[in-house]
Amino acid sequence: MIDTTALTIQETCSLIASKQIKTVELTHSFLDRAKKLNSKLNAFITICEEIALKQAEKIDDLISDNQSLGPLAGIPVGIKDLYLTKGIKTTAGSKVLENYIPVYDSTSIARLKEANVVIIGKTNLDAWGHGSSGENSDFGPTKNPYDLTRVPGGSSSGSAAAVVSDMCLAAFGTDTGSSVRLPAAFCNLVGLKPTYGRVSRYGVIAMASSLDSIGHFTKTVYDNALVLNVTAGYDPRDSTTSQDKVSDYTKDIQKGVNGLKIGLPREYFKDLDKDIKKITMDAVKKLENAGASIQEVSLPHTQYAVATYYIIQPSEVSSNLARYDGIRFGFARDKFGQEAKRRIILGTFTLSSGYYDAYYLKAMKVRRLIKEDFNNVFKKVDILICPTSPSLPFKLGEKVNNPLQMYLSDIFVVSQNLAGVPSLSVPCGFIRNLPVGMQIVGPHFSEKLLYQAGYTYEQETKWYERKPKMGN
Repeated sequence: MIDTTALTIQETCSLIASKQIKTVELTHSFLDRAKKLNSKLNAFITICEEIALKQAEKIDDLISDNQSLGPLAGIPVGIKDLYLTKGIKTTAGSKVLENYIPVYDSTSIARLKEANVVIIGKTNLDAWGHGSSGENSDFGPTKNPYDLTRVPGGSSSGSAAAVVSDMCLAAFGTDTGSSVRLPAAFCNLVGLKPTYGRVSRYGVIAMASSLDSIGHFTKTVYDNALVLNVTAGYDPRDSTTSQDKVSDYTKDIQKGVNGLKIGLPREYFKDLDKDIKKITMDAVKKLENAGASIQEVSLPHTQYAVATYYIIQPSEVSSNLARYDGIRFGFARDKFGQEAKRRIILGTFTLSSGYYDAYYLKAMKVRRLIKEDFNNVFKKVDILICPTSPSLPFKLGEKVNNPLQMYLSDIFVVSQNLAGVPSLSVPCGFIRNLPVGMQIVGPHFSEKLLYQAGYTYEQETKWYERKPKMGN
């Protein structure tokens, strides 16, 4: 008998389309697994059993009626609890919104529903998206399925843990400075931060509006491309979305990397942990053997990225969190956690009279230089490859009392948000039984190229087949 929870989206779609499995059966399998494992992992804040089964029954009826439903029909997904979901509690991982039930769907959720996916539940996160570890959730930390004493990465911690432990086949996150790619690296998953404006932010609780990107996790690169086909595209309710035509991201994914020029930014490899450097360079070598050419390049303003990010981001956080006053919805501000308070104070200080020019304005000028670094380097190479994280998944509690150390875990990932360029984290091996990820970064709207490179590497290695030992 097939263990349907262990399959990829591509494999599951084939079973559903050929009527070898009913969506209700599939949904029951994932719900049972989610309920069983959630006490260990704390990946879900809310499991939507009744809603999921009702949706699954509807899909089975449509299939019985020979309706054409598209490639994601019946696929069980998890949703980071920052996305507004009509009729389903949305907490942002914060006690401030512990009782909030939205009256409308975010654009991404509306598009997923049109594609007939099954929403299994709302996943845990660092409250408001503030964090790199999953430990800042007001509903308790999520644990890494590969080692329950370690973090899964944040802030989309529950989404990553849910996919890699086979509680759903895909999950949605947001990435403001690392929040999809770091958990993807720490949990042996494919995680995409698309180009800023490729996927609508409408109806997703804002963290830092000029940095927020709407991304997702899957087991494989092909699955990731399938999901982006559904969510990408212009939305008149989000003025930052691009009207550029959306590609079929699965088309030509097998094209390979022959003739592709890959740049290795020297700033990302300087003083890098020797084991992570070796495993990343081994991955680069596989792409070189597949026909790509490799050269060293420079992104000279990289050293200023974390400082720049942690001026701009808290400034926007302080503005976005000002609306949560306990009057129109939710509870009062005294329920904000320590990290939310820290960022509100930092942002308010940065934007205050007398400090605005010294901090915020200067940071915006540096942001432009970081963006120009990427523009210049993509005149020489097609894509960049670098590590996703400077370290392995760290222990729960190891950095929680040292905010600066926690912020520095984002050192390789914040530049891409400042520049608005897309970045794909793919699994590239294990060190001491802990996953390692590498980033493939490209110019604006080059997601298709990132998938081609990621797919080529994945077919050589198939790291996604190495699962955490969670029991059946």
